[in-house]
Amino acid sequence: MTILFAPLTIEGTTFRNRLWVSPMCQYSAVDGMPQEWHHVHLAQFATGGAGLVMAEATAVTSEGRISPDDTGLWNDAQREAWTPIVAAIHARGATAGVQLAHAGRKASTWPPFAAQRGSVPAAQGGWQTVAPSAIAYEGLEAPVELDHAGIAHVIGSFAAAAVRAAQAGFDVLEIHAAHGYLLHQFLSPLSNTRTDGYGGDLAGRARLLLEVVDAVRDSLRDAGSHALVFVRLSATDSADGGWDLAQTTTVARWAADHGAVLFDISSGGLVAHQRIEIGPGYQVPFSSEVRREAGVRTSAVGLIGEAAHAELILADGDADAVMAGREWLRDPHFALRASSELGVDIDYWPPQYLRARPQR
Repeated sequence: MTILFAPLTIEGTTFRNRLWVSPMCQYSAVDGMPQEWHHVHLAQFATGGAGLVMAEATAVTSEGRISPDDTGLWNDAQREAWTPIVAAIHARGATAGVQLAHAGRKASTWPPFAAQRGSVPAAQGGWQTVAPSAIAYEGLEAPVELDHAGIAHVIGSFAAAAVRAAQAGFDVLEIHAAHGYLLHQFLSPLSNTRTDGYGGDLAGRARLLLEVVDAVRDSLRDAGSHALVFVRLSATDSADGGWDLAQTTTVARWAADHGAVLFDISSGGLVAHQRIEIGPGYQVPFSSEVRREAGVRTSAVGLIGEAAHAELILADGDADAVMAGREWLRDPHFALRASSELGVDIDYWPPQYLRARPQR
């Protein structure tokens, strides 16, 4: 048995393997409601053997959407729309997760399929964005600085969305604090120039994230849910004077003390002038550093598309799980293929597909 196909148990939740699906925005929702597209898109990965299927960045408020076509969990109708999708993932043997998000100053933008770029005008369905400070992301409209009432609303919205996610059946809730979205904006000194208790030193800039983790954990406990709380972090802004790996490691340790059980380590997204060299596994060293120095569980991401590479990452102790995105889009049966490539016998090949199973 390889490490990649060994089960992983965290606080009573068992993932059948450690090859997971990253959250990938589909920009195909209507009024925050997932559609038939989302049902097929996510269920196919469970059929293909994924250990965890993580649904896309799902807004906790309507103004927290990246685009008007994002999914949401800010009302009960959206919860009901997610419920059969989660059931379909479970029916195919995978664990189901959802990424809870607020885009902050990067909200109200055109989806990538649109002819336009930049912020959506109010006359065409756009809205006023918010941020820790009134500093615009390059090329987008300026946000309004959140006051303390607005911050409290964000925290409450994460907590309420977490309860709806648990009621829909999700096993894992990932708090999105990466890729330049709201919680990352509070973490980075490039986007957070506040002088109150939510800015300044690292403790001040991390305060909102830790309060969100607390609120999500408390709301789940009060609802009788055992859903796990993950956090996605960008390890570095890849820009001078910005968020870096040392701060990421410290904040991961703090968030673990507040109840987060695994950290999904990515990078970048805060500023348009970032400088990142990409290639297979380019973000794995970040996961390795956070795992080792903070003493927490991590998942590794970053153009991981080969079974042997994924296995090596785990064997080297760089992560506890591997998350992929593009490779799952290219091959929704990535885990089935990987098990054959690594010579592992798994018992969750769909019987309808057994005739296609490679014979050794």
